[in-house]
Amino acid sequence: MTNPTHEAKQTPLAAVHRALGARMIAFAGWSMPVQYAGILAEHRAVRRGVGLFDLSHMGEIELSGPRVGEVCRELFVTDTARLAVGRAQYSLMCAADGGILDDVIVYRLEDRRYFVCVNAANTAADLAWMTETSRGRAEVVDRSDETALIALQGPRSQQVLAALTAAPSDIRRYRAARIDVAGVSALVARTGYTGEDGFEVFVPAQQAERVWAACREAGRAADLQPVGLGARDTLRLEAGYLLYGNDMDARTTPLEAGLDRLLRSGDGSFIGCAALDGQRRRGVHKRLVGLRLDAPGVPRQGYTIRHAGAEVGAVTSGTRSPMLGVGIALGSVQAASAAVGTRIDVTIRTRRVPATIVERPFYPPPG
Repeated sequence: MTNPTHEAKQTPLAAVHRALGARMIAFAGWSMPVQYAGILAEHRAVRRGVGLFDLSHMGEIELSGPRVGEVCRELFVTDTARLAVGRAQYSLMCAADGGILDDVIVYRLEDRRYFVCVNAANTAADLAWMTETSRGRAEVVDRSDETALIALQGPRSQQVLAALTAAPSDIRRYRAARIDVAGVSALVARTGYTGEDGFEVFVPAQQAERVWAACREAGRAADLQPVGLGARDTLRLEAGYLLYGNDMDARTTPLEAGLDRLLRSGDGSFIGCAALDGQRRRGVHKRLVGLRLDAPGVPRQGYTIRHAGAEVGAVTSGTRSPMLGVGIALGSVQAASAAVGTRIDVTIRTRRVPATIVERPFYPPPG
């Protein structure tokens, strides 16, 4: 994250953030709020009540047409052909060598229409990759500029959504439905990046301020708080979720990132499948792990990880957990040192701080 620049793109809610006194930064080419009341306060608001996020920097790409199913089977490592209409699925796109091009959420809106939410920094590259892969077999349309994304996250998020719609608000996890929210037609999905219950609401960009204001009003009784990118990062880390560009990239395969559970096997139809089958046979040399410090300290990206005195890897994302009060991190380490329970050290400046490789999530929300 860096300071804002005049070249950064503005979301449809930029004026709202400035009016709320948000501290703005440049992120993935966008001017985004990093915090309003403060990262810790916003983090706890999501864990205990409900937070409101502007995620309009994310990209949205639609694929449709009679042969869209076969195109999606090539693009995504999960079996999107078996995805029922109205369902959502976390997935990956890989290069031919198995490297991860992006992690995405795929929504099947109709039999022959899919909607894909992609990372902001990768939108242009993902659009080009989908178009190239399609080779005219499906229509690929960038919906990013016309779409705003507003998220309600936290244990009281359904309470807030219910006050905004006459339609049922009990959409199940990883389902999506087209309903009116504050009088605006929206695609509402029970998905999120915080580890809490929550909803992501896709609306026309010109209606973003109306929906945001309605969410704030409906959330007064639930002590709703606007939340910036700072708390979004600490929330996703406590949940053990990966961040593209930090914890995985085109030089990382799903097997190395610990995402092999997503891979469909046996049909060889998705891009990168052959390379990943080969890596699976040979075995991986590095793995992404979760680690928890056993002494005071804050692990940061790039800090060295040692096992039995030898350097075995580095931290890819780290923070001090607001809910646990200890340092937590994701890190890439040699496979021989990746077992849960392994005692390691993280070099923080000049100190070697003891830590343990642990299961994720670091903080499982109650219930």
